[in-house]
Amino acid sequence: MFAYPSAIDLSSRALRHLSDLLAGYRRRIGSRWRRLTCGRQALLVLAHLSCGDTYARLAAGFRIGIATVYRYIREAVDLVAALAPTLEQAMETVRKKAYVILDGTVLPIDHIAADRPYYSGKKKHHGMNLQVLPDPAGRLIWASDALPRAVHDLTASRTHGIPAALTADAIKCWADKAYRGAGPAVRVPFRGKNLRGWRRRHNREHAKIRSLGERAMGTLKCWRLLRKLRCGTTRITTIVRAVVALELAA
Repeated sequence: MFAYPSAIDLSSRALRHLSDLLAGYRRRIGSRWRRLTCGRQALLVLAHLSCGDTYARLAAGFRIGIATVYRYIREAVDLVAALAPTLEQAMETVRKKAYVILDGTVLPIDHIAADRPYYSGKKKHHGMNLQVLPDPAGRLIWASDALPRAVHDLTASRTHGIPAALTADAIKCWADKAYRGAGPAVRVPFRGKNLRGWRRRHNREHAKIRSLGERAMGTLKCWRLLRKLRCGTTRITTIVRAVVALELAA
């Protein structure tokens, strides 16, 4: 087996941020000598999250065992995931914006056909439902915990308490027709295909505003591990939180 050089499409700020977190963590627990320095462990974790490299490939590239790779990645992901903002913390940021966009996305997972709660009839694959709040410029503010894909977007948003939080603070929110009935704070387009006059113009302007939310989706999908998750479903939320925390810190 041989190793080859590769590149990670991330800023050095993300590497320094994660390296500093690991250095502080090691000091707190009194960790002794390890096979990798904090900087190399941070690089290992970012290669896994950003490039989707497997444990075996990372073990060969960093000249350590697969079990050590697993342990290093899990340690760092848990550490940085704890820094991801909660919905309450995100609302503090949202209050400073003119409005916010609410949208849902599907994270593909590697599951068998028998796992019906995770199957998406629309996407024709298994996945997890993720609710995202971008700002008017499409920048990511917050991402929810992952739920089975069979959960409808409206139900998922209510489960996370998003419409209630928006209504409580009188925050304007733009969303697609899947969120019809979410509450007075969530604005959705008019229903129907053959709309005319001001209703048609309203839907056109609504779509222009809401389309900026796709930038936040693209930001998440730039982390290639999220394009095809092969871990257990209970681990996905932690990974998403880690990605969000790193993205907001970068």
